[in-house]
Amino acid sequence: MSRLRRWAHRLLLPALAIASAPAMAQQPTPSLLHPLFQDHAVLQRDQPIPVWGEAKPDESVSVSLAGQTRKTRADASGHWQTMLPPTAAGGPHELTVRGGQATQTVHDLMIGDVWLCSGQSNMELPVWRTLDANSELAAATHSDIRLFTVPKAAAVAPQSTFNAPVGWAAATPDTVREFSAACYYFARELQKTVNVPMGLIQSAWGGSRLEAWTSAKGLRAQHGMQPVLDVLALYANDPAAANAEWGRHWQQWWASRDGTVSGDAPWQPDANNGAWKQAPGALGAWERWGIPELSDYNGMVWYRTQVTLTAAQAAQNATLELGPVDETDVTWVNRVAVGSQYGPGEARSYPLAPGLLRAGANSVLLNVLDTWGDGGLAGPASAHAIRLADGTRVTLDSPWQYRPAPGPESPPLAPWHAATGLSTLYNGMIAPLGTYGLRGMLWYQGESNTGDGAAYAGRLRSLRDDWRSRFGTALPLLIVQLANYGKPPAAPTESGWAQVRDAQQRVAAEDPHSGLAVAIDIGDAYDIHPPNKQELGRRLARLARHVVYDEHDLVPTGPTATRTSRTSDGLRIQFEDVTGELITTGARGPIGFELCDAAAHHCDYADATLDGHAVVLRSPRAGTAARVRYCWADGPVCTLRDSSGLPAGPFELPITEGAAR
Repeated sequence: MSRLRRWAHRLLLPALAIASAPAMAQQPTPSLLHPLFQDHAVLQRDQPIPVWGEAKPDESVSVSLAGQTRKTRADASGHWQTMLPPTAAGGPHELTVRGGQATQTVHDLMIGDVWLCSGQSNMELPVWRTLDANSELAAATHSDIRLFTVPKAAAVAPQSTFNAPVGWAAATPDTVREFSAACYYFARELQKTVNVPMGLIQSAWGGSRLEAWTSAKGLRAQHGMQPVLDVLALYANDPAAANAEWGRHWQQWWASRDGTVSGDAPWQPDANNGAWKQAPGALGAWERWGIPELSDYNGMVWYRTQVTLTAAQAAQNATLELGPVDETDVTWVNRVAVGSQYGPGEARSYPLAPGLLRAGANSVLLNVLDTWGDGGLAGPASAHAIRLADGTRVTLDSPWQYRPAPGPESPPLAPWHAATGLSTLYNGMIAPLGTYGLRGMLWYQGESNTGDGAAYAGRLRSLRDDWRSRFGTALPLLIVQLANYGKPPAAPTESGWAQVRDAQQRVAAEDPHSGLAVAIDIGDAYDIHPPNKQELGRRLARLARHVVYDEHDLVPTGPTATRTSRTSDGLRIQFEDVTGELITTGARGPIGFELCDAAAHHCDYADATLDGHAVVLRSPRAGTAARVRYCWADGPVCTLRDSSGLPAGPFELPITEGAAR
């Protein structure tokens, strides 16, 4: 991984890790209404409106809005829910709820279109970090655009409410400043043709993987994920048992990885495989140890030490306390895994199961993964200890040993890690939204999944279907295709980014209620967070007008390749969704086309010319190639577009034999 890549990866990674079985902080005061229903909120127009909250068990509750009243009754746990009739766009309205002697009224409530904007850092990127931010903020007063930010929270089980106070706010320079730029610019552009109030719900987390945003039920439909999901379910009730089970899973991965010598088990106290060496007493970043092989090393390093306890000490409840670790660890005590956490520079605290410690020597071992910059276990040795129930702190003062673990593979991450786990962000940031009425969903994510791009299509389908099961079976999904990032390649290359883009295109194309916003020309080779979110907002709004608002005469995106065939004059690629004519920029003909063998293990660039709404490729390999690719790289140069200026997106297509013009 290049230093540029590692730097970008570090920016994308989450800043928090989930603790043991989470305790969610509730709203500061009890409320009849769920916290989503507050002053300045927007409710979805022209469809039944779900409203819910809490009251006394079996208490009668009445809900009134826009001259309509519905009555219901709280269940045995105090939860109530009702459905108000569809209401046309407009406002302001008041929503009034009465339960027993309590009354709650929501003021300045609008009826319009509500959009859920989710993903990772490029969806989270705030307006103040975009192009011409000062001017944009100065003009950001829109009383009919309302903003709601879901607090960051990860959980191992679905939560019914948020972990911090929340509220709706009209768009002003102050409220827009920290809000999602992609989401805000989309709504601002869309309101030019869809003149109704817009409610924007930002639920995004930088560095998050797609799997963290999908429910456990949705992920269980994916092949091979059941064992890890079982560990996550166990963690919710018994973190110690789950950590031990995860350790066994991780150990199986280690034993099967390329380069592992048969029988190599570093977590065994007497394991001598790999020639353990003594670490400096001060510990600290391994890059600063003066050891050439570690001076610029990014990967895994094993650490081990021992601590001696008396029988009385070993019989107490205890916690392993470690100083800061950079970045991800898996930790064993006496051959049993006791914890795993992501958190660059954060200390660790792992409760130890009763009976794990013993009188005499106890082994402590860590595998530390670092992907950028300084890495390792911070020192000095006195920073690491066993803290006993009686308050005694027994320092891990035996000399630390280490051994690097070189290899290209990345280890599996524990399923309870906040933004890289399974279902953690769905549980903490989607489940609390309940069944709030939505007009559609915007999804900008994928950078954190580029290491496993081949699996992305299946994962994205699961997320789409999962969220629709909560918010509506045909709810529109607008997907942002990953922007270009990184230097253009000098020769055809494999690319996880290209795989993710291709998966995004295929998933969008297969579903009439989904669409793809191509961003391959508005990225930045040196910034994984491109600042031109204004153009992205325009493209998303254009896409919404076609997919959501039935403007079928409006071409939703740029040229789309549909078929590649072998003809007498070369390989012919046919395009649809072309506004005007195909054109190129910066060259007489389009560049970036590749011809590949069946497995795409070998590809060559091909010369290309325009022919109406088609591109014709000529190459000595044209007669034997099996697939054609376009703009297949992390940061490709893409010169093909149409008269509207919209680019043709990256693609990979099989070549079919013989086709008419």
